Amino acid sequence: MPAHKHTMADKYDGMVAFGLSREIDEKSLMYYLQKFSDDDLLEALVPRLSDDELNRLFVLMSDLMRKHLSDSEYHRLFLKDPQK
Repeated sequence: MPAHKHTMADKYDGMVAFGLSREIDEKSLMYYLQKFSDDDLLEALVPRLSDDELNRLFVLMSDLMRKHLSDSEYHRLFLKDPQK
């Protein structure tokens, strides 16, 4: 069984928009991030990013996880380390 799951974007049938409500913003962001992380899209997009874009995206994601996840959540949810 795969360690990662990406089912929200396939199942979501709500509105995808920003600025209407916090709930719609959250669901829309989750939808966008899952669509963004699709293997085919990333294989096409990542080689086209500049070194600065690669760095900024990595730093943004790392900073957000560091700010909002505990160490145990980071290991369990991001690293998929079941021991933490």
